[in-house]
Amino acid sequence: MSQPLLSVQGLHKSFGALKVLRGVDFTVRSGEVAFLIGPSGGGKSTLVRCINFLETPSSGEIVFDGETLCEARGGRFHHAPERMLRAARSEMPMVFQHFNLFSHRTVLENVIEGPVLVQRRPRAEAIEDAIRLLGEVGLREKADSYPDQLSGGQKQRIAIARALAMHPKLILFDEPTSALDPELVTGILETIRSLVDKGMTLVIVTHEMGFARKLADVVHFIADGTIVESGPPDRIFDHPESKRLSGFIKSIIR
Repeated sequence: MSQPLLSVQGLHKSFGALKVLRGVDFTVRSGEVAFLIGPSGGGKSTLVRCINFLETPSSGEIVFDGETLCEARGGRFHHAPERMLRAARSEMPMVFQHFNLFSHRTVLENVIEGPVLVQRRPRAEAIEDAIRLLGEVGLREKADSYPDQLSGGQKQRIAIARALAMHPKLILFDEPTSALDPELVTGILETIRSLVDKGMTLVIVTHEMGFARKLADVVHFIADGTIVESGPPDRIFDHPESKRLSGFIKSIIR
């Protein structure tokens, strides 16, 4: 088989005395849709933030698209130079639960910022691409609006367009529907479904179990800082092997 697009080995992350990740092994192949599920505080969001280097891991190895971003070397933990981390981050952008749009910039300005400032693409090219992407998420008419003029669902679709504008190899989603009112969730899930249909590589932290069952190639159950169990959705949800996962499944279907 081909090498994975993303490989994480023995990843640890501590915040002071608090150990959040305890030796996580995790791989994603090109075109794969991986869902991360598990109890709150289990380490799901910290894992994707460490992959993206929004948080610096405490130890372990991360290799993305053939480039080693961090590793143990000579008995010490090293990570790649910031310029290399920025380049990797631009190819695996994150969509956050609270959107993280710049409130003082228009929708269009939010979408083109990464391509222009980070990737140094021509502004005219970035604008043309942004208008196309806004059309794909159904918000072309909002290009000149500001984030505070949008609903939560619209803000999240803009955040997805912003990620797509980077022409990413992988998109990380950190609970993209958790900050939305229930009636707005469906639109975001349909937008993500369209990315799956296009064959994009996605890692999605979610509490939407029905969505994970329908779209996942693989589901990883994370609890207490480790991946307890991984597998295709039907096995994870219908035939869990560990008591920890079985108890979690029972708790969410009561």
